[in-house]
Amino acid sequence: MKMANEQIARYADMFAAIGTEPRLRILRFLLSAHPKGLVVSEIQEELAISPSTLSHHLEKLKNEELVTVTREGTFLRYRANSEILQELLQFLYAECCTRSGAVAAEKVICCG
Repeated sequence: MKMANEQIARYADMFAAIGTEPRLRILRFLLSAHPKGLVVSEIQEELAISPSTLSHHLEKLKNEELVTVTREGTFLRYRANSEILQELLQFLYAECCTRSGAVAAEKVICCG
């Protein structure tokens, strides 16, 4: 099935959002805390990112729906959006491992 250009553009925007080292580190850290997520101060402490810079990166990830945010009193809790990440990985998987066979599926699934 042919994918709509809008969908491909959406995925490209998601990849661009995680295409910077700080945002990729943030997303990895949030995935390690899944499903509970982390409050901003925990992310900041672990990754040593200034508050304003961290806010910018989290906003970009949120705008691309890669993370979700909920308010807990005075704290903001961020979580990796596993549904969107799954969709993004399925997009790549469909092309590289099923349709073209460029990468053996076992090499992707096995993360030892």
